[in-house]
Amino acid sequence: MAPRTILHTGKGGAGRTAVAAATARRCAAAGHRTLLLGADPSHGIGPALGQEPGPDPQQAGDLLWVQEVRAQEELERRWAGARWLEALLAARGVPPVSAEELTAPPGFDALFALLVLKRHHDGRDFDVVVVDGPPTGAALRLLALPDQTRWWLARLAPRQGPVLHAAQRLVRDLIAMNEVLGDHDRASVRLVTTADPEAVDEARDASTSLSLHGVLCDALVVNRVLGDDAGPLFDDLRARQREGLAAARASFAPAPVLEVPWLAAQPRGDAGLDALAEAVFGERDPAAVLHRGEGQSLEVGPERATLRLALPFARQDEISLKRHGTDLVVRVAGHKRTLSLPPALEDYRPAGARFDDGALTVTFDRLPATA
Repeated sequence: MAPRTILHTGKGGAGRTAVAAATARRCAAAGHRTLLLGADPSHGIGPALGQEPGPDPQQAGDLLWVQEVRAQEELERRWAGARWLEALLAARGVPPVSAEELTAPPGFDALFALLVLKRHHDGRDFDVVVVDGPPTGAALRLLALPDQTRWWLARLAPRQGPVLHAAQRLVRDLIAMNEVLGDHDRASVRLVTTADPEAVDEARDASTSLSLHGVLCDALVVNRVLGDDAGPLFDDLRARQREGLAAARASFAPAPVLEVPWLAAQPRGDAGLDALAEAVFGERDPAAVLHRGEGQSLEVGPERATLRLALPFARQDEISLKRHGTDLVVRVAGHKRTLSLPPALEDYRPAGARFDDGALTVTFDRLPATA
């Protein structure tokens, strides 16, 4: 069976890495073969664990392995098998380039994180893969990459040259991640934030973008919540946190909002991470899908088809729709997704759209048969 994948993202400085590491330890303690995968190039998972992970899985405890995605090493590893690219460069008069001379271009961290995740999905060596992802903006770009790759391939395939043809395996792996991340029974994102109202607003915005791209957010983790025993100096901060928590509960329900108290010590090492895991999950199973949500659905009838896309927290005045050939372009505030409509809708044309109960519904009518 393919592994359960849990990706953590959220506001920088909210304790995302510690929550991911605590989740991985809890999953391993529950008897799951668990991999903690560090995919944030700006912040490693080593300090939280108390050990330095490498570019390959290494054991960190009973049923627990850790690995850090390193774009440079992944590039060098893949370059060894990129004979097609070496041949292309040689044909253009470019001198041979060794792996040691290569430098990973900016932005390739997301590409390699997805390819490493795909490798583990296919390998079936783990029951659970817990990903410490990058902060929200970079994570959203990472999760949108498979969908974007599929769109570009559809445009380039009719004119594909030797480079695209030779790179098909890489492209196929990226496109396959679209199905992996869209499988709500096996993959979800957990947003980690603080109780500050602005941070909760950012999490709401991220949840909308995740839904737009067909990715499930199954829980919101609100970290570092002050208790009533914090003292009068923190009255103003506690009041702001109460405001943020109330907004989070009202907005994300029925998805769980996991409130984590401000711990006395920074969660590091086995004991600190286990204490954090207890505070996050209590009696919950950390590997379970904590909330399923609505997602995306398409129903095709003989005369009418209906596409429904969950867009929690969106406003009607933020949404726009356009159809370009076989594509439906959906914009929500600053987010955009181009949906390639299936062949089943070839003879259908958009007839209307409405937004209610946090979901966009687009209807299509079948074109009259021509003589």
